Amino acid sequence: MNTYRNILLAVDFSDYGHFVAQKAKSLATQFNARLNLIHVLDNIPMPDTPYGTVIPLYENTSDDLLEIEKNKLIRIIERLDIDREHCWLIWGEPQQEITQLAVREQIDLIVVGSHGRHGLAVLMGSTAKGVLYHAECDVLAVHLRDDLKPFAV
Repeated sequence: MNTYRNILLAVDFSDYGHFVAQKAKSLATQFNARLNLIHVLDNIPMPDTPYGTVIPLYENTSDDLLEIEKNKLIRIIERLDIDREHCWLIWGEPQQEITQLAVREQIDLIVVGSHGRHGLAVLMGSTAKGVLYHAECDVLAVHLRDDLKPFAV
């Protein structure tokens, strides 16, 4: 088996995301791999901004919602001690942006959280499912059980 050298952690700021982050951090340590981080903005309005736009993490904007999202990501970057050069905040569709970044950055493994939803949510799809089907590298979907203790970002 080839070892992983370049791991991409996709975060969504869920209450249980710290379990996914710790799994990715452990794998990066185990394989002596670089840990990269991405959060895709798809839930806040971004007027006149095309999908695929990288949002600078360390420049202030006048958009309060964007600043809140940036600050959440920066706290995760600091908690995981990830090099800022390998962290992205991108406006777009999560599955597409995650898989495209993985190709551009030569990612070996993408780590995402998965709630394992049932019913209508399965029919509509999820980010984890979309990444799994479209990624050109390995994907680890960390199962997030409802009985886990939440952790605020």
